[in-house]
Amino acid sequence: MRIWSGHQVHRKALIFPKIRAGFFPLSSPGIQLLFIPRLHDLSGRASWRSSILRDAGINRMSEGSMEGRSKIPEVAVLFWIMKICATTLGETAGDLLSMTLNVGYAASTLLLMGLFLMSLFGQLAAKRFHPSLYWAVILTTSTAGTTMSDYMDRTLGLGYATGSLILSGLLLVIFAVWWASGASLSVSHIRSRRVEVIYWIAILVSNTLGTAVGDYLADDSGLGFAGGALLIGGLLGVLLLVYRLTSVSRVALFWMAFVLTRPFGATLGDVLTKTHDKGGLGFGTVGSSLVLAVVLVILVIHSSVETYRLVGGDVIPEEVASEA
Repeated sequence: MRIWSGHQVHRKALIFPKIRAGFFPLSSPGIQLLFIPRLHDLSGRASWRSSILRDAGINRMSEGSMEGRSKIPEVAVLFWIMKICATTLGETAGDLLSMTLNVGYAASTLLLMGLFLMSLFGQLAAKRFHPSLYWAVILTTSTAGTTMSDYMDRTLGLGYATGSLILSGLLLVIFAVWWASGASLSVSHIRSRRVEVIYWIAILVSNTLGTAVGDYLADDSGLGFAGGALLIGGLLGVLLLVYRLTSVSRVALFWMAFVLTRPFGATLGDVLTKTHDKGGLGFGTVGSSLVLAVVLVILVIHSSVETYRLVGGDVIPEEVASEA
């Protein structure tokens, strides 16, 4: 691995984009640039590398953690765009399997839960952050959450409101177990395999809850698909303002936003797939799923390339993760 000394950094006058999660490539015009000052010692070089990794969308764990590095992406603009895209695709793909292909809610849930467990095994076995693995698990939790919620609310006859209350209580229990384990609920402080498993269980339940809430807003509240999407979008806007203007717990705001992006994706997916007479755009589950899948794949490829290209190939994330 190549290591730059302080005077080399100064001599080269390195310039890197001051961005988050690799959202813009290095060649993008008009982006803000950050000059890297001269660094004289190892701690300075480690600080510089930490900044670069953070901008590339890679979180690190402190020394002494089980893995030595985080496998969770930086929570930035690109993260939320990909999250909404993945949850919307989860809604359309889940409906495609259970309703369009007439597989049924129960069989679809079993099949998609199997895919979730397979992707989760790959994510847990990984030694560092891989965008493709991470977003595969997010997508499978969204699709499985869609059919699981529909099975509870429709097949079992619980209804959207009751199903939402049950899932809300279950999510609170998961958070209580997480907190009782002594670990922080912050996604940037996942330091053990056990906490990572709890994290993914929370993701699965929150995506299932989001589906139930989205269906309640679209079907039972009278708002319709577009009205539900506008309401959730407004609530997400309020959370953004609270984040910008107050000192409210960032961990609490993250999880509220994470849960709300799921019903936003669910209602947005219904807007795309439902027919015009039902208040949708009539693209269908097949067409909508294909378009969303292509968009998500492009974003995952972009995230993967930028994660490693942003540092010019001179610093390997897996190696640097244990330095600071």
